[in-house]
Amino acid sequence: MPPVPPMPASPPPAPPDPLRAAAVGLLNLSGLGLGYVLLRRWFLAAACWVATAVLLLVALPADPDGVPAGALAGYVIVLLLAAAHGAFAALRTRLTWPSRAPIALALGLLLLAVPTGGTLWYRDAREEAVQQALLGRLHRADAKVTAAGRHSFAASRADYRDALDVYRDLAVHHAGSRAADQVPDRLRTYYRTVGAPYAGGDYCGAIEPLKYLRTVPDTLSEERLGTLARWPDDRLATSLYECGAAALSGDGEEWVEHFGDLLGTFPDSGPAAKVAPAVESAVAQAQKAVGGAAPCTAVERLRELNTRAVALSNSGGRSAAQLTASAGRAKRSGDEGAYDCGIDQYKDGQFTAAQKTMEDYAARATGAKRDRARKIAIGAEVAQIVPAAGKKLPTTASGGSISVTVKNDSPDDITVLYTGPVTGSFTLKGCGSCRAYTFTDTLSIGFKPCSDSGKNYPKRTIGLPVGTTYFVHKPNGTSSAKPASDTAKIRSGYIYTECAYTTRTFGY
Repeated sequence: MPPVPPMPASPPPAPPDPLRAAAVGLLNLSGLGLGYVLLRRWFLAAACWVATAVLLLVALPADPDGVPAGALAGYVIVLLLAAAHGAFAALRTRLTWPSRAPIALALGLLLLAVPTGGTLWYRDAREEAVQQALLGRLHRADAKVTAAGRHSFAASRADYRDALDVYRDLAVHHAGSRAADQVPDRLRTYYRTVGAPYAGGDYCGAIEPLKYLRTVPDTLSEERLGTLARWPDDRLATSLYECGAAALSGDGEEWVEHFGDLLGTFPDSGPAAKVAPAVESAVAQAQKAVGGAAPCTAVERLRELNTRAVALSNSGGRSAAQLTASAGRAKRSGDEGAYDCGIDQYKDGQFTAAQKTMEDYAARATGAKRDRARKIAIGAEVAQIVPAAGKKLPTTASGGSISVTVKNDSPDDITVLYTGPVTGSFTLKGCGSCRAYTFTDTLSIGFKPCSDSGKNYPKRTIGLPVGTTYFVHKPNGTSSAKPASDTAKIRSGYIYTECAYTTRTFGY
């Protein structure tokens, strides 16, 4: 009996089958490692499962930025290597099941739908994640606007600007997204929130927010804003007028700025047409106040109105002529009201101020008031040296039956001021042969100025009525010399002489 040949250690290799190799390669491309399963290469199949699991952990949940490029590239390389290696290994290796290569090839083609479907599903998931991320940005911007509306505009300006930047980015760079579709509604809320002070009647507080809203078209085109682009205009014009009018009636200074902005920005608006009448009304009120309890305040107000109305008239427009006319009335009334102001200052004992006011008035005015203003200015100057002289307001009376002669025993020119029943002033030249007396001279027994019969003293005689007259002798052109004063009680039947002289003490 012939010997039996030994059994082979393993089945002989299958003949090469390209169709089988292609089937295994396709099955490995599915990412499930099924090609290796059919070849009973369990370790390599597990490696494919691990690679797919890692990719799913990285990719899920779907992120707006998608799968990191490195992870995706690495996974694709693993699949290609698995497909190539599986095809090479299956070229001479029989399959466990299905045994026929065409069936395995058909299964591989069918399972390619797994990565393809997964890719399509992930694309949709990623798009939804992008939409949700954009909606999240929109909602955060909305929350910022809502929170900013609880605070002042100055404190919230940066937050408003940040929210606007988000709205712009969504509308411009993410057009078609669900978030971008909601931007128009959000902008309307944005405008209402920023402009809330106007709706609440806070016109002064609304000016800056409304000015800010007029700059929004610099960020978003007017085409995107629609009617919102012009939404602040009427509100800002109204706010500028109302805030300016409130400041004008309250003697504030901001009215010029607000009215100037109104006339320059909205010259043809309804509020702009009300500016000139408002200024004219303020002038009329100040004119009436000149005759009231505080004429000086009214005069100051009129002068302010004149200056500021002139400045406003330079803005041009239809109000220029009316404002110029109001400015002229304010100036004339202020100049005329200075007389009443000076009298009020005199009565209040503000003699320095009264002197200046009446001197300025007399320099501009004409008529009877000018003459009395000069006398009041003289009386105020005397009262600064002799306060008792200011108890009565000087009148325009002049002259009297009692002679009073004033001589100048001084080397300096002097001005003699007097007030009482009558008020006036005159100047005496200096005595050329006279000198300033020393303090020791004034203590000498028998000291009597203006008594040297050999000297020709400059002098002047005036007529005064009975009563108390206050004299002040004021040296001219000598800043270090102090005026001298005298109170004379004039009575009938006497002749009076006043003597002016200079005393030098310690070099002065």
